[in-house]
Amino acid sequence: MRCPFCGNEDTQVKDSRPTEDNSAIRRRRSCSGCGARFTTFERVQLRELTVLKKNGRRTPFDRSKLERSIGIALRKRPVEPEQVDQMITGLVRQLESMGESEVDSEKIGYLVMEGLKSLDTVAYVRFASVYKNFREAKDFEDFVGTIEGDEDTL
Repeated sequence: MRCPFCGNEDTQVKDSRPTEDNSAIRRRRSCSGCGARFTTFERVQLRELTVLKKNGRRTPFDRSKLERSIGIALRKRPVEPEQVDQMITGLVRQLESMGESEVDSEKIGYLVMEGLKSLDTVAYVRFASVYKNFREAKDFEDFVGTIEGDEDTL
């Protein structure tokens, strides 16, 4: 594993343990070059996924990109990192178990919205505003109105 600080490829694992939900192995590493310590996570990958974008382009699925976009939606919200990681792991497993190697970006966006809806309503609206390409305040009003309508039926 390459050191993220100095680029040295000679690093040693100092400690390994499973994450709380047993979905990954957390490894504490130390660089023999600069002495820096860092953490890596090892996860099971059932299959290579390719994302089919709206414009027809195909790109490899990137979990970290998904984590960043969800992180932006959840910025300054009272949600525990473990809950976010569990949601992302569940979402990735769901995509991998669909049986397809290509997944539409729209399907991923829909699954993220469903996950955020159960985690935090504000993050759900934030994500939806980008995903659904809101253009004006009326778009937000209409969307929030549909959420409130859903809550009334519960």
